[in-house]
Amino acid sequence: MPDSQTLDSQFDGAFHKALVDNLVDGVYFVDPGREIKYWNPGAERITGYGPGDVVGHRCFDNILDHVDSQGYSLCRTECPLAATMRDGQPREVSVWLRHADGHRKPVLVRTAPVRSVDGTIVGAVEVFSDDSALLRAVAGADRASHDALTDDLTGLPNRRLFDAALSGRLENLARYGWRFGLLIVDIDHFKGVNDSLGHAFGDAALAGVAASLSGAVRTGDILARWGGDEFAVLVESSNEAGLMETAARLQALVATSQVRLGGLSRTVQVSIGGALAGPVDSAATLFARADGALFAAKHAGRNRIEISEPV
Repeated sequence: MPDSQTLDSQFDGAFHKALVDNLVDGVYFVDPGREIKYWNPGAERITGYGPGDVVGHRCFDNILDHVDSQGYSLCRTECPLAATMRDGQPREVSVWLRHADGHRKPVLVRTAPVRSVDGTIVGAVEVFSDDSALLRAVAGADRASHDALTDDLTGLPNRRLFDAALSGRLENLARYGWRFGLLIVDIDHFKGVNDSLGHAFGDAALAGVAASLSGAVRTGDILARWGGDEFAVLVESSNEAGLMETAARLQALVATSQVRLGGLSRTVQVSIGGALAGPVDSAATLFARADGALFAAKHAGRNRIEISEPV
């Protein structure tokens, strides 16, 4: 989260603006009257509202219409930005904003005061990140249920949680036309790694690849351990080019990482098969197309990416 002491009051420093413009999280700044003065690309991606839709408006004009888990409006009552400007204390709270398309979107909100050189509070900054993936997949789950939905070795969501998230994405595709893609990532020659270097090194390879993939996926994408040496990713993408771009990023970050254990160091590579979900897809047909693309990638020599033809 940006340090309130290093952000100037108007976000007009070239360095600060370039830094905040490139954050994955949403960021916006309000003045003491709660007028929105800055809105970064991350905020647009998460909410669907561009700067022209919000800059110049006040946060309590209810464009985002933040509500709590009970549906109560926060913009005029318990607004964290207003509270932070009153007492100078940072806050962190889970809220639901209203997306430009009209649906509710869960976000984790963090606020901090912005001060002038003399310490006077001249506004506040809010940083928010998309909480949709986890909340959709484990809504209502207790701790034991949550543990049952994660993979012990990698800490990633497991197949059961991924299936729930996929079901939600397919429902949204049918209802709203929101496109997404599926990638299946398979570690090349994993059996050879296990057999030659031992199961402990194989486990380290799985955990290392999982960590690299986690760093490569973007907010809104869902990464899971599918089983064995395979991982599955739901990608927020409306076209094959976007799906290929994500797959290439995953592949490159794994290939440039290393697996290290007990003095041993090895690089691993992955093959990736993908498919863009279509209106006639079910979970079974989508996986069949992505798995067929993965087979083609491996058959062509491994360390490759293949994307299935759209339906």
